[in-house]
Amino acid sequence: MTEIVCDDLGPSRVIQLYSPKEAVRAVVVIDNTALGPAIGGVRMSPTVTTQEVCRLARTMTLKNSISGLPHGGAKAGIVADPGDPRKERIFRVFARMIRDLSDYIPGPDMGCDETSMAWIRDETGRSVGLPEELGGLPLDKLGATGYGVAECAEVAAPFAGVTLKGARVAIEGFGSVGKAAARFLAAKGAVIVAASDSQGAVHLPSGIDVAKLIEVKRQTGSVGNYGKGTRIPQEEIFGLPCDILIPAAAPDVIH
Repeated sequence: MTEIVCDDLGPSRVIQLYSPKEAVRAVVVIDNTALGPAIGGVRMSPTVTTQEVCRLARTMTLKNSISGLPHGGAKAGIVADPGDPRKERIFRVFARMIRDLSDYIPGPDMGCDETSMAWIRDETGRSVGLPEELGGLPLDKLGATGYGVAECAEVAAPFAGVTLKGARVAIEGFGSVGKAAARFLAAKGAVIVAASDSQGAVHLPSGIDVAKLIEVKRQTGSVGNYGKGTRIPQEEIFGLPCDILIPAAAPDVIH
């Protein structure tokens, strides 16, 4: 059995969920509700673990508290491939399993998006990060998380003796977060020298045209098809010379 570390903050509940009929497995960790109902994203990944979800739930407790929000922290993980053609069905089954967890409000995370939150709201009546047409903010379109990453990089850079303008940036993971981080960092004068996704990576020391790379990713499905620079295996991005490394994909890639 997975060991769960508990302390004075939580977690208050760890709920393992399984639907034998639908073969849907998930876990919900409600870390702390002292400030109000717990908010936290739903992560969909075939490798997500209870320990990972516990750590993420604690992070949400701290973030919500620091931000002054009247909410506690939670997180959920669905053990499934985001590319599964049954994705909507899986999310709806998950939503029905958490319908009675009224102190947990789901939001988007890795492997899901605003549409996924709409499916959950259909089944439970509650979620955040909804599509724009349902009154939500278009988080992916705005690049909200990637903007936060870029702002943090700008604040942290001087402490590492790095000048952001002209800094060489490598981005591991070129999904919604990685793409937005690349846009905002390039706008601040940083030079994107490498990017990776699940299909491979591209390295161009002189600098990658971010707008072009985003379009290549959209049209072909991989940054490796950029056409300039060197195409390399995705894991080699961690060994490239750079000033700032942005891990924007799976967790625990830096040890």
